[in-house]
Amino acid sequence: MLLRPTINDLRTILYYIGRLTIGLGFIFLIPLITALIFAEWDMAVNFLLSFSLAVMIGMLLQQSFTEHLDLNWSQGLAVTSIYWLVAMFLGAIPLFLSGHYLSYLDACFDSMSGFATTGLALIVNLDHAAVSLNMWRHLIMFLGGQGIVVIGLTFLVRGTAGAYRMYVGEAREEKVLPNVIQTARFIWLISFAYLAIGTLMLTLIGWLEGMPFIRSLLHGTWIFMAAFDTGGFTPHSQSILYYHSFPYELVTILLMVLGTLNFSLHYAIWNGRIKELFKNIETRTLFLSMSVLFVIMTVGLTQWRVYPDWLAVFRKGFYQLISAHSGTGYMTVYAPQFPNEWGVLALVMVILAMGFGGSACSTAGGIKALRIGLFFKALIQDVRRIMAPGSAVIVTKFHHIKDLILEDRLVRSAMVMLILYVLTYLAGLVVGLYYGYPLDMAAFESVSAAANVGLSTGITDASMPAGLKITYIIQMWVGRLEFMSIFILFGLAIARFTGAKGRSK
Repeated sequence: MLLRPTINDLRTILYYIGRLTIGLGFIFLIPLITALIFAEWDMAVNFLLSFSLAVMIGMLLQQSFTEHLDLNWSQGLAVTSIYWLVAMFLGAIPLFLSGHYLSYLDACFDSMSGFATTGLALIVNLDHAAVSLNMWRHLIMFLGGQGIVVIGLTFLVRGTAGAYRMYVGEAREEKVLPNVIQTARFIWLISFAYLAIGTLMLTLIGWLEGMPFIRSLLHGTWIFMAAFDTGGFTPHSQSILYYHSFPYELVTILLMVLGTLNFSLHYAIWNGRIKELFKNIETRTLFLSMSVLFVIMTVGLTQWRVYPDWLAVFRKGFYQLISAHSGTGYMTVYAPQFPNEWGVLALVMVILAMGFGGSACSTAGGIKALRIGLFFKALIQDVRRIMAPGSAVIVTKFHHIKDLILEDRLVRSAMVMLILYVLTYLAGLVVGLYYGYPLDMAAFESVSAAANVGLSTGITDASMPAGLKITYIIQMWVGRLEFMSIFILFGLAIARFTGAKGRSK
């Protein structure tokens, strides 16, 4: 039987939530300064209020709950799952006050979509949004991609065992460096390095194609944030189609691919181990999956004669596939074109690409290439066992940063996560069908939300039912944190009333 959480457990959880909330509060200063620079006085007031409220709540929690022993596993995971909801509600405040949302629920939807790097959006009149509002929308995506708890690990929390438990709660079990604090700082280091390079490239393209320099710089910064963090927000309702630029599309493809790679793989490459790109089971699985899905998609698009030539097929088909597989959600087509022009075969390939997702310990969502690769490795291993003599011992190895042996526990973990994601996809599909949407559109939107992608067939709109908005919020939350910290949170809540009394360790 589960032990009943004590008051000290609750005090410890709330104390660390307070520390993380203060960290988030200071992030509001970035869009606040942006608003002041561009003389957006109403938005400046909105961000000042948000900053004040976040810091006040954080300080109140820290002062009220001074019991701050190191976090155990259940406490650390609970802090993460609760804090993502806290961040959603706080992040939604300046969005709602901007006047671009029909309700606070819609603002919460976009806030969770941003932090979870999904990209589905309910914002109204996006094309006329303030500069500071767009800065905040893309900033929360940049923060969410690295992990909003990583902010606290980098600046606020010492390198304790509890820090690692919060880090794991954000669906990242791998430590790039021996210490989790060093890992968090390395994640920010490479993110800012890529930010400088990616923003420069996009800014130059936009400027050379006729966009004013300041506007080009802002767009370059925002598009990078969402591309590298496999998000999907853009400052215009037409997404990447707005730019009508082949160079822009090529650079964003590169950024999406970089964003979907494991941070451990980035570390290996930065240290000169280029061969990891070709040896790693994740990159091999990603390349094979993208290739197979694109070939089948091309057959579907050709069958329906959607595009006139191969260049158009590449620019539209391949771009959408990379966007789907990386979990980014950038689009160079209009949302209704998916169900109305692409045909069932091509649409199913996009759904599969979204569902599979990118790499573990990256900014991407979905089942993850590592788990897909382990599943097929295990399948091949079982076939070999059946075909081998009874006395034979079958040992399967794979390479993931280092050579590893395929153990039953790894296969079981991969299968559990695969099943949980499929069930989550199906749950959103059922809710979409309940509200009367067609099967293909409901399946597409559900997978997009739960896999944190952001591509849409047009269902995601400010006018969609509130029940579906809440469903997608839950899917984005659960999909981003990969279930375990959510299960721990509900387990603690249930144990509070039904668990056995005892001292929490």
